[in-house]
Amino acid sequence: MAYSLATINVMKVAGLWFGAAALAAVAFVNKDGIGATIAGQVPEHSRAVEQTRVNTVATSGGTRRSSDRVVELRANRSGHFETRVLINGRAIDAMVDTGATVVALSWDDARAAGLHVTPADFTAIVGTANGTARVAPVTLDSVSIDDIVIRNVKAVVSERGAMSTSLLGMSFLGRLGKAEMSRGVMILQE
Repeated sequence: MAYSLATINVMKVAGLWFGAAALAAVAFVNKDGIGATIAGQVPEHSRAVEQTRVNTVATSGGTRRSSDRVVELRANRSGHFETRVLINGRAIDAMVDTGATVVALSWDDARAAGLHVTPADFTAIVGTANGTARVAPVTLDSVSIDDIVIRNVKAVVSERGAMSTSLLGMSFLGRLGKAEMSRGVMILQE
């Protein structure tokens, strides 16, 4: 049976949401452990659909206090929020995922960010949309989007080839002063 590309994309997105819900349940049950979730893989073609970052807005006459740092992200055509993020000062692309407990880096993105994990580092098991997976728990020195910078962020690194898109999860988002979404726009404020 042949499916149209649109049907395949709908099935993939539905699988992603199902996986996110399953991972949230696994994280709750294992909250005393790492509590890390990875919400499955995102197809490579959705990475290139639309870059979503708009600009950083400063208030009060150019004086920037931490509470003044705001970033607006616009959803891409698939409804996902993707952005360029600096991990330990090195740029990678990531999808914002409020269903992921922690920042989850693909093996390739972790290497690009200067993280070098060994097979012995993969000490945690998490549930994903594709079953269980081994991950390497890490702490990132800094995670930033434009002028928003959060330090000492818990994260996991997936095994090589296990995920194609890194996820910006709640270990980053939950430490912001504000993370709101309305009508296809996500507002992040430090």
